[in-house]
Amino acid sequence: MDSVFSQLSLVIIVTAAIALFMRLIRQPLILAYILAGLLVGPSVLGLIQSPELFEVFSEIGIALLLFIIGLGLNVSELRKLGGVVTFVATVTLFTITLVGFGTSSLLGFSKTEALITGLALFFSSTIIIVKILSDKKEQNRLHGQIAIGVILLDDIVATFALLFVVAGKNGNSLQADEIALLLGKGLLLLSFLAICSTKLLPKVSRYMAETQELLFLFAISWGFGIASLFNASGFSIEVGALFAGVALASSPYVQEIASRLKPLRDFFVVIFFITLGESLNTQNLADGILPALLLSLIVIVVKPMVVTASMGIFGYTKRVSFKTGINLSQISEFSIVLVVLSISSGLVRPEIGAIITLVAIITIATSTYLMQYDDELFRYFDRIKLHMFEKEVTFRESKRASSYPIILLGYHHGGHEFVNIFQQMKHRFLVVDYDPEIIDLMQHQKIDYLYGDVTDTELLDEAQIEKAKLVVSTISDHSTNVFLVNLLEKINPAAVFICHGDNVHQATELYDLGASYVMIPHYIGSEKIGAFIKRVGLKKSEFKKFRDRHLVHLETHAPIVKEDQ
Repeated sequence: MDSVFSQLSLVIIVTAAIALFMRLIRQPLILAYILAGLLVGPSVLGLIQSPELFEVFSEIGIALLLFIIGLGLNVSELRKLGGVVTFVATVTLFTITLVGFGTSSLLGFSKTEALITGLALFFSSTIIIVKILSDKKEQNRLHGQIAIGVILLDDIVATFALLFVVAGKNGNSLQADEIALLLGKGLLLLSFLAICSTKLLPKVSRYMAETQELLFLFAISWGFGIASLFNASGFSIEVGALFAGVALASSPYVQEIASRLKPLRDFFVVIFFITLGESLNTQNLADGILPALLLSLIVIVVKPMVVTASMGIFGYTKRVSFKTGINLSQISEFSIVLVVLSISSGLVRPEIGAIITLVAIITIATSTYLMQYDDELFRYFDRIKLHMFEKEVTFRESKRASSYPIILLGYHHGGHEFVNIFQQMKHRFLVVDYDPEIIDLMQHQKIDYLYGDVTDTELLDEAQIEKAKLVVSTISDHSTNVFLVNLLEKINPAAVFICHGDNVHQATELYDLGASYVMIPHYIGSEKIGAFIKRVGLKKSEFKKFRDRHLVHLETHAPIVKEDQ
């Protein structure tokens, strides 16, 4: 089977079959891809005869995934999170490396082997974290952005670690001038991207956008070109692709670019996970099971605890801290590369490579489940003693009063109309949003706000949502609105709750759960419901009549008549 096309076809067929089975038993598809890689690899079927080409395909997947993530990142938000990201990464680096060093020493590793093993346990997988966050649409949540910031620093540390190992292979040590040169290259590259982002890219992208195919080609060439430039300068492709996306993030065409690249990304990311599974050689691993289990416990248990505790010290809520820690509960592809290079340099024994391979399999598989069910895990552990990881006063970028009769959750999708109505009614109100640009706008307009995720129950406690008379959600995510209506029915059933629904099915479900009114596109918008609020005030009885009329129209799929105006 010499044809690369034939190899790729068979690999995709096997992967599709395993993915279908995993879907039927409700397991994460990432595990299906890795399992397929193990199956088609040399350990079992040996279908891949051109591994170097599959490696290229996987690099394309990494670059596309990180590039699209960069397109969605907000530079101002990253700057605001710089302090906690640096603190968490530094504390985790020293703590996990030290714990890994001590455990490895007890297992009989030499000092050099123990140090390299401890460092390998520190790195978290960029591709795993970003893929699952993207699937859950949580890459722009507070915990997601902090996790992405931490793994970005992980990649930079990994770059220097690999340079030290390569230097050791050549019998030399990395000199201070080489480190300074690498840092200088990094600063030059970032300065170049900053100039392009403000001066060059707006004009070029505007011209390219005249033709959709040209915009697509331009986006790929920019992302791959910058990733290659970073790679040639001594950094990783991941770092370069991410920053290439960030440089384009302010473009008005960013959504069009991302939507066109996502199908291409999905295909190549699947190839990445298959290649990862294929590279995890399972031969001669029996002797490494016990050490691998002990080291995996450090990654799965100790590392999330360190992250959660350090974020608690910094002042973040236990929920955000817990979910960030769960996101980092695996080792990275860099960990495997680091150990493989160390083996070729003669710094560690080949047995260490087998152990780290097992740790990678165990932690990647486990963290996939942990991240998938992090909300359920938080609720379970919160019944125990998670408050020990949280300071009394948590870090908030907010201005607040004691309580508010009206709370607006989210500002997009018509939030400004509601703000205008509330101001005309002269009612005190609070806006909750996690978009830094919205927060800047609220500051400028002198509107009270809370910065954070509306699914964070601690944040809603601080907003004192249980005392509100009217809660309006302009958030379009259906699961978020289901969470909010269930929460309000439990802690504040007397409140009027207005939310958004994309269709009749969603609206009916929200009404059944207790929503007072559901805004549906083409039926009624924020402007009309805002006028109704202005006329009747905050009386839930009036909203019940309004809601009943809407339910009748939903049942007949008829448009809303303008009898309330």
